[in-house]
Amino acid sequence: MRLEPRPAPGLPILLALPVGAILVTVVIASLLVLAAGASPLAVFGLVLKGAAGTQFALLETLTRATPLIFTGLAVAVAFRAKLWNIGAEAQLYAGAVATVVLGTGALPFPAPVLIPLLIIAAVMAGALLLLGPAILKTRFGVDEVVTTLLLNFIMLLFVSMLLEGVLKDPMGLGWPQSQKLIAEARLPRIITGKRLHYGFVLAIVSAVVVWIIMKKTALGYEMRAVGHNPTAARFAGIPVNLVLLKTAILSGGLAALAGFSEVAGLKGNLTLDLSPGFGYSGIVVAMLAMLNPLGVVAAAIFVAGIFVGADAMSRTAGVPSYIANVMVATALLTMVTAIMLTRFKVRWR
Repeated sequence: MRLEPRPAPGLPILLALPVGAILVTVVIASLLVLAAGASPLAVFGLVLKGAAGTQFALLETLTRATPLIFTGLAVAVAFRAKLWNIGAEAQLYAGAVATVVLGTGALPFPAPVLIPLLIIAAVMAGALLLLGPAILKTRFGVDEVVTTLLLNFIMLLFVSMLLEGVLKDPMGLGWPQSQKLIAEARLPRIITGKRLHYGFVLAIVSAVVVWIIMKKTALGYEMRAVGHNPTAARFAGIPVNLVLLKTAILSGGLAALAGFSEVAGLKGNLTLDLSPGFGYSGIVVAMLAMLNPLGVVAAAIFVAGIFVGADAMSRTAGVPSYIANVMVATALLTMVTAIMLTRFKVRWR
């Protein structure tokens, strides 16, 4: 067996391979459910009901999808230019820290002024955090996979230090958490009494803006060109290093918006467990969307629905909720294989 470059895959192949990847994921998950002694149809029905069976379930799924859209966009933008950003988790926390520092009373402005300022501050924090590894890559050839991955752990330790020090809430009864944001810094809820907030709207707008950038602007063309072949792009006069730096700024800023939305829209303060791995899950979301910014929205809702539905299913069917992690991981592997098969065809000899 060998792989040969595929000249130009047609629309049927582009549609069939992702569908096939999802079917393979369902089959593998079904086998695991059977091994747990439950009916796959019943379990998947409970997952679907738990994710979108009621208004509460649907709103919870959309709330869970909000940070995944931001981190998925961050990864999709970076991967499109072959800037392997594995540090969306760190950039998320950088945005959260900036939000807390300025949103707990440091800027006494009304909400229409304060919230945009917090967004700008969060974006700048995330962009600067990724700009460091990007400069190391373009200037010294340092592998950005290593630097961005290690920054995740460095950032968590830094946040832990802040929460035990200057940012610790004196009224928090000793718990490592920051002070609450002032009311003017909080994002309003879309539906009164529910958890879904306007961070979801910001995420949708961001996806549309990123799609326009990628498809309709010179920067998007340059990012795609650098991602396809940096040597050819440089020969054509495209400043490859500058494009990578611009990509890092955009990607880091998008990931930081996930931290802003979680603090300003949902939690209200910063804790060390603010993110249960949204940065890493963003890689899965981006790959499921095949790096399409609009597809990221659908992929994020899909992944969020699996996690939210699996929690509800576990309480009813007695099947461990870890099946959701297996499904997401399997979906990532099968989708990566599908992407590979869109570029290469298998020859048997």
